[in-house]
Amino acid sequence: MFKVKKSKKLLGIVSVLALSLALAGCGPDDSDSGGSKEKASSDNKDYDLLVWEDVEKSAGSKDAIAKFEEEHNVKIKVVEKTYAQQIEDLRLDGPAGTGPDVFTMPSDQIGTAVTEGLLKELNVDDSTKSIYTDVAMQSQIVDGKVYGLPKAVETTVLFYNKDIISEDQLPKTLDEWYDLSKELTDGTNYGFLALFDQIYYAQGVMSGYGGYIFGKDDSGAYNPNDIGLNNEGAIEAAEYIKKFYQDKLFPAGIIGEQGINVLDSLFSEGKAAAVISGPWNVEPYASAGINYGVTELPLLPNGEHMSSFIGVKSYNVSSYSKNPELAEELVKFLANEENSRTRFEATKEVPAVKALAEDPAVTASEVAQAVAIQSQYAELTPNIPAMNQVWKPVDAALQTIATGKAQPKDALNQAVETIKGQIEANNASK
Repeated sequence: MFKVKKSKKLLGIVSVLALSLALAGCGPDDSDSGGSKEKASSDNKDYDLLVWEDVEKSAGSKDAIAKFEEEHNVKIKVVEKTYAQQIEDLRLDGPAGTGPDVFTMPSDQIGTAVTEGLLKELNVDDSTKSIYTDVAMQSQIVDGKVYGLPKAVETTVLFYNKDIISEDQLPKTLDEWYDLSKELTDGTNYGFLALFDQIYYAQGVMSGYGGYIFGKDDSGAYNPNDIGLNNEGAIEAAEYIKKFYQDKLFPAGIIGEQGINVLDSLFSEGKAAAVISGPWNVEPYASAGINYGVTELPLLPNGEHMSSFIGVKSYNVSSYSKNPELAEELVKFLANEENSRTRFEATKEVPAVKALAEDPAVTASEVAQAVAIQSQYAELTPNIPAMNQVWKPVDAALQTIATGKAQPKDALNQAVETIKGQIEANNASK
């Protein structure tokens, strides 16, 4: 099993991440709120609060919700929904009166949701904020206001098949993975695979060469007018990425919308030596019977470490909630230290609670250790509305590069021009 030398610095980083480890109408007035210590108005429903939990993750909050129900004499209904889809569903279900009081969402969509008026601002004191790592808490703050509390965080790591390559033979650089892939690739089997036709993954290379999505102003806020996806470093990185496709080390099917399914299938079938993925694949890969190890992302040719995005899952209160104060209390309760630890034990998604950094249940996990190391080189996904204008244009550019239909410089220049035009058209300059 892959081992990582422990240190106080490393343990302190573990809680930064998850193992596991999204806009201009307004919501209704928050004045219709339920009391926190007495039965709240059910609005003719058989429950007082509706909670949307992530798919196959409700077990992590089951005991906490039962305790909250007993202490507050309320009834809570829990429904599982794919967490990345919940904010989309809220746009329709919220105004219709069928939406949740509490739900979960990706941190990069919070800025958009705030602009749309979908989220209730939370009254969170400094002591509560302080229990979470800075990067996780920062993801929940827009214009100095708090709109959620972190429930789990995740970043990409490298999964490798121990039956194909042993730990002591594991390449440490992307160049070494390139060379090994040339040896292993035969049209059926492959070496290293990654979804470099998507900015979510390609940014890990581009960032190491100096490419960036948005720059920041003096206050640390993202500046959507400063886009670094076509600067000299980003172009150099794209040229490097192109080699894996040009030399047929990545199968054609790995490009495009179905690419993630192809990548997962190849690894799950033992036909790929290594893939870049995330904690969400721990259970699927294990269920497939793959004898895998997990480690940080490799070094780039220039000596820089591959970066990655930190994604933060959070508990948020809908601005359409009929019992917003009660819902806010529930969010604080679910995200506290005790319930965060319980949630990790049930879901294997590590919360960003500082005090859990040295918890044996967390530090004993190989995946948590890998995520911890990678976190040192990771960056927070921009959570401003302008980020919504980035994904499709730059992914389209990367796909034309991967298929050889455009040169990196031309493709990235076109992508940035499109992004700037869409930001202006959507007035998403915040």
